[in-house]
Amino acid sequence: MVFLKLLLFGAHLLVSAALVVLVVSQTTRHEGLGSVGGDSSSSGFRGRPGAEEQLSRWTAYIAAAFMALSVLVFIAVEKFKW
Repeated sequence: MVFLKLLLFGAHLLVSAALVVLVVSQTTRHEGLGSVGGDSSSSGFRGRPGAEEQLSRWTAYIAAAFMALSVLVFIAVEKFKW
């Protein structure tokens, strides 16, 4: 039972860290007030086309895994009093 507890909490920790890294590494789609005055600093040299879409897709997968693991941790804490 202790192994299952460590596995669940460890997986939750890794998935939450991965989610933070993925969210922070995404670029914003709006430049803020800098684009109002024509100071848009959009660079076409960010990587191959589709890399942002792939990063967004992985963020959605990791977010879904984080939500599922959060529910499992909640159930484990409430039912098994971990």
